Formats: sequence, C-alpha cells, structure tokens
Amino acid sequence: MATTLDKLIEQAMMLPSESRARLADLLVESLDAEELGRIDRLWAAEATRRRDEVRAGHVDTIPGDAGLRTLRDTMGR
Repeated sequence: MATTLDKLIEQAMMLPSESRARLADLLVESLDAEELGRIDRLWAAEATRRRDEVRAGHVDTIPGDAGLRTLRDTMGR
C-alpha cells in the first residue's frame, strides 16, 4: 500500500498548483464530519496561538504583500 500511496503522492505533486489545490479540497471534503471537526479545532487552536504570539509581541509581523513576495522568491517563482 505504501508504494501505491508514494506513487500517488509523486504524481499529485507534479500537478499544477490549481489542480493540487482542488485535489486537496476534495480530499478534505471526503473526511467524515468527526474528523473534520477535529481538524477545525486544531486549526482554530493554531490561529489562536499565533494571534496570542503577535499580541504578546513575541512575533514580528510584516505586510502581506512583503510576505507573499518573500514566499514566492523562496519558492523560485
């Protein structure tokens, strides 16, 4: 099974970004409600943690366009 999964992952990673995003959406939608609820709770906790770090001054923030530019430069696009 791992070999099949590894091949599937390899093929999926070769898809264009938009197709990978659509695939990710479909996979998330395929999870049952209980699992989605757990994932939503984890993301909410992560968002709260990050917000609290910013409010406490533990994290330096940057404007969104600068962050996206850095990300694109890092990814080579």
